[in-house]
Amino acid sequence: MSYNSNLFLTIGKDVKDAYGRYVGEIVSFAVKPNGIIEFIYIRGANGQFLKYPVESIRFNGEEVTLVPLIKVETEKLCNLIPLIWRKDQVLKELFEKNKISPEVYENLHASFEGVLTQLKSEAQNLIERIKKEIDRCDQEIYELNYALVHLEVEHEIGKVPDSHYEKTLAAIQDSLKKLNAEKADLEYMRSGISNMLLGETPQKSTGDEDLGVKSKNVSNTILPEPPAIIYVKEVRTSSA
Repeated sequence: MSYNSNLFLTIGKDVKDAYGRYVGEIVSFAVKPNGIIEFIYIRGANGQFLKYPVESIRFNGEEVTLVPLIKVETEKLCNLIPLIWRKDQVLKELFEKNKISPEVYENLHASFEGVLTQLKSEAQNLIERIKKEIDRCDQEIYELNYALVHLEVEHEIGKVPDSHYEKTLAAIQDSLKKLNAEKADLEYMRSGISNMLLGETPQKSTGDEDLGVKSKNVSNTILPEPPAIIYVKEVRTSSA
């Protein structure tokens, strides 16, 4: 990304992650002498200063979104592997048409194969990392539902006032929604990489962007519903 003084106008703006959770506010950028912006600095919600590669930041009007690094890496691999594979195929076609010598073909083919082998190894490692993130989401979803059960019990026996109950219930449901969005995105990424390695085209719902070309728009995705336990009781409406 080239240096653009307008980016510094975003200093002080709030940053949310791809699922709508607050991350912090922009405090500065790291710019190389050649004018390339390398990192963005964010002051987190707890006051800690964090540094992220500028590639993980998306600017959409007034909104600033921090995309998970694992998603950025997935996009890169899902662009690069098919590109190298296609170049190798074109190279083979040129050789079969006698447009390049056997020596040149063998050298370049070996080079492409080496790159593909390395990229495929990175893709396999990325799949394992994505799986761990999915497991984390599952664990957090479980814990939130466990907390929800206790909230319902304590509310029913009168220990939690209606006003506190409604506020806390809404917060838990919102967290569950965002966690389910994150899990759905991770599963989409894992599927995309796996299908790519198998030479298949990832299945997408109508309106989804190609993985790797654009970040998947989570807000337009039909997400799995939170576990049914969150519907144990309807929120009580406060009397006028």
